[in-house]
Amino acid sequence: MSSSTPVVTYTIIGVTVFFYLLGMIPGFGYALRSMLVFWAPLTYMQPWRLVTVTLVHQGIWHIALNMLALWALGRSLEPLLGRWRFLTLYVLSAVGGSVLTALIAPGSVVAGASGAVWGLLGAMFVIGRHLGANVTAVAVILGLNLLITFLPGSNIAWQAHIGGGLTGALIGFIFARTRAVRQRRSQIWLLVAVAVGLLALLAVPVLIYR
Repeated sequence: MSSSTPVVTYTIIGVTVFFYLLGMIPGFGYALRSMLVFWAPLTYMQPWRLVTVTLVHQGIWHIALNMLALWALGRSLEPLLGRWRFLTLYVLSAVGGSVLTALIAPGSVVAGASGAVWGLLGAMFVIGRHLGANVTAVAVILGLNLLITFLPGSNIAWQAHIGGGLTGALIGFIFARTRAVRQRRSQIWLLVAVAVGLLALLAVPVLIYR
């Protein structure tokens, strides 16, 4: 039985805040952020950027809102899914956000955990629907976030949000349909397929924009 304490959620928050504080150190902080942000042209040689984008934020409100959302969602999702599934969801959603950015806006420099957080929202919506729960609140939050994302002058990387949300919804569907113990191997292979598919999509910008 999974622990009710969202250890992974708290750990992600702690690590993210730690890197934010490191990023405030004069001189060193700029170099660190430059190594972690997502920028498609560098990702093929530095693939860690697909995930480390979640560790870089553009200000106190940026990180505060993302970590508040992560805390609120993680308290419900992590005990429901288990620690490793929750971590897989978070990481693959971050990758999904980075991949869609590479496909649609390859020249964009992106920072923040928003793609991963949107993945949690997408998964919660799909899993909630599958379990017959009332997901109205989640739908409202998704709708409001979409509205804010596309507001003129918002300067938000909507590609990362949508990519993370779609990836999270897909993973949520996989989790919802492979809940039985006998389906664990199928679940693992499906998650591997999602990861391989996302990485394969990174080849598309190379073919299109070369």
